[in-house]
This record gives sequence, structure tokens and C-alpha cells, in this order.
Amino acid sequence: MKRTEFEIEICANSVESCLAAQEGGADRVELCMGIPEGGTTPSYGEIKVSRQMLTTTRLHVIIRNRGGDFLYTPLELERMTADIDICKQLGADGVVFGCLTADGGIDQKANAMLMEHAKGMSVTFHRAFDRCKDPQKALEDLISLGFNRILTSGQQPSAKEGIPFLKKLQQQAGDRIKIMAGCGVNEGNIAQIQKETGVMNFHFSAREPQKSQMKYFNPDVFMGAKGADEDTIMLTTECRVRNTIHALLDE
Repeated sequence: MKRTEFEIEICANSVESCLAAQEGGADRVELCMGIPEGGTTPSYGEIKVSRQMLTTTRLHVIIRNRGGDFLYTPLELERMTADIDICKQLGADGVVFGCLTADGGIDQKANAMLMEHAKGMSVTFHRAFDRCKDPQKALEDLISLGFNRILTSGQQPSAKEGIPFLKKLQQQAGDRIKIMAGCGVNEGNIAQIQKETGVMNFHFSAREPQKSQMKYFNPDVFMGAKGADEDTIMLTTECRVRNTIHALLDE
């Protein structure tokens, strides 16, 4: 395969991860915080500095004000539109969001409102798609709404497990919308996923643990859940980005 034949997006949780993605050869980053919750909207400062530092890699930002489900109230949607407006003002290339109805369908009204604010930007419907009751109908709905791509693991816990359905989605989508395989994509399985699905767009984090530089820790106090590892920071590394891309090229 030629490098120009596919797109690589890195799920980046910081400016540092954005820079590692760029050095590793990624086409695009999806900047997001709250990775354990599936990704939430980063701060103004994180977006602004990432935009300043990224010169060859495109910047997309997740628009998700909380973890949990994808059924949003009017007040939550108001905040999401404000976040999209801020991303546009800061020069982001695209945004990532997804709204569902209570019965697991695509929320046409909510998504259309967010799409209106995102005019002129590239837009991805995130893995809310994997919570849809009828994903094949959802795909057609997202095409009609004007989304550029869908991030999905094929409605399975990981993209590797979702290979059979990713193949069906890719065949259904054709060249009308991009199917981007994500969740658990790595050096060891990206070539298999591509070969068996025909998907040409991939999303992965390529993170590695980085030990804290703190010399003292209070073992009795946790900022989050008791017993959580708060001495380690997970960051994208240039090496893992590059190795995963090479695993696809070498196939």
C-alpha cells in the first residue's frame, strides 16, 4: 500500500500527544480529554496551543461535554454549539460529535443544529454510532446530514472483533462517506483489519505509560477512584505512531 492511499488519525489527549502524532506521520489528530470516559471536550488552552504547534497534521476536536450516553438536553446542546464556535475561532480543521435519540436512532434535529455551526469544517460522527440500534439506517442518515466520516469499531468492543461488520459498512458506504476503524487498533492488527474490511481510514491512540517525575506521593489520598494509578501519565509516542503506520505499509 502507498501512504497516500489511507488516512491515519491519532486520538491525542494533550499537546504533547499531538506533537508525537505529527512527528510520527499522522494525517490528523482528534484532541480530547477524559479518555477513560470515551473522550470529552478539551480546554480552550489545550486547543489553542495545539493549533499553534501543529503545522503538518490537521486538528480535529471532540465536542462532548460529559461522559455517559449520547442523549443530550437543550442546555447541553447549547454548550456544544458554543464549543464548536470556539473551535472554529481557534482555527481547528474539524470537530467530532454524535447525538442519538432515546431509542437508539440518529437525532436528526440535534445533529443538524451542530452541523450548522460546523459549516466549513470537516465533521466526524464518533463512536456513538456503535450504540445505534440500526447502524445501517444510521449510516444513511449520517450521509444525508453531511458528515464526512464515521468512527466505528463495527459495533463490537474493538475494531478487530468488529471486522465482519466493518466490512459490511465499508461496502454500504462506498465513496459516499468514510468509514474509520477505531478502538484497539495497533501495530499487531491494523494490517489485518485493512485487508479483511477494505477500510482505508484508521483511528488509534498509540499511547505508552510515562512515569510521573514526582518524588513524593501521599499513599492515602487519591484525586479520583481509590487505588487508581495516578503515578503514570499515558501519552502518544512518535515511535508507536510510526510503527503502526509501517505495519500497514509493509503488508
